[in-house]
Amino acid sequence: PVVTDFPLGSGSLISSYSSFIPTASTNPKAALKSKIVAEFRPQSLIDELLLYKRSEDQIELKEKQLSTMRVDVCSTETLKCLKGKGPR
Repeated sequence: PVVTDFPLGSGSLISSYSSFIPTASTNPKAALKSKIVAEFRPQSLIDELLLYKRSEDQIELKEKQLSTMRVDVCSTETLKCLKGKGPR
């Protein structure tokens, strides 16, 4: 059997206890956290991390290339090429 008759006053008991539950509107930190969670877009984070990883890989590759090269530091043409401003 389903009980549909609640004792009188049980609604006021629940409403009196519900005022103790913190909500986003009463707690500014909770409001900020819920906003951050609501606005979180994992794909944009993934894209930025991939871009960062590619950049790190490029730096590592250039460092390896430079470490294996013998460079004449007196040659301005060589220095321009190293900086990426000269002909390749």
